Amino acid sequence: MWWIYALLSAFFAALTAIFAKVGIKNMDTDLATAIRTAIILILAWGIALFKGSVVALPQLTRQNWLFLLLSGIATGLSWIFYFKALQLGKVSQVAPVDKLSVAIAIILSVIVLGEVLTWKSAIGALLIIAGTIVLIL
Repeated sequence: MWWIYALLSAFFAALTAIFAKVGIKNMDTDLATAIRTAIILILAWGIALFKGSVVALPQLTRQNWLFLLLSGIATGLSWIFYFKALQLGKVSQVAPVDKLSVAIAIILSVIVLGEVLTWKSAIGALLIIAGTIVLIL
């Protein structure tokens, strides 16, 4: 079932790139990121409230808060740089290069989380890295 969500994520990420490219035309990308973030904030809290997930807030640990904070900062910086790249480059170049994050995540999962690197994952990461280099050059 996880792969259905992953495919949906990929589909909506693709739409994000297309919509963002049109939406940021002739505007400051930092303002665009702020607007996008406000919309995501409303959507995410709406879903959490609708599902009743907010009752679990008191059970969150310091570690939960710390790593969610760090994840939020990383996400924000990623979006800021992504929008700037989209404004300056073509979606057909920027979006695939952005997916280098997949290869980086594979590498970091081994180093930081101690996950096992399979041949399949290693080859996939190397192909992503090679594809990124081709697109940049």
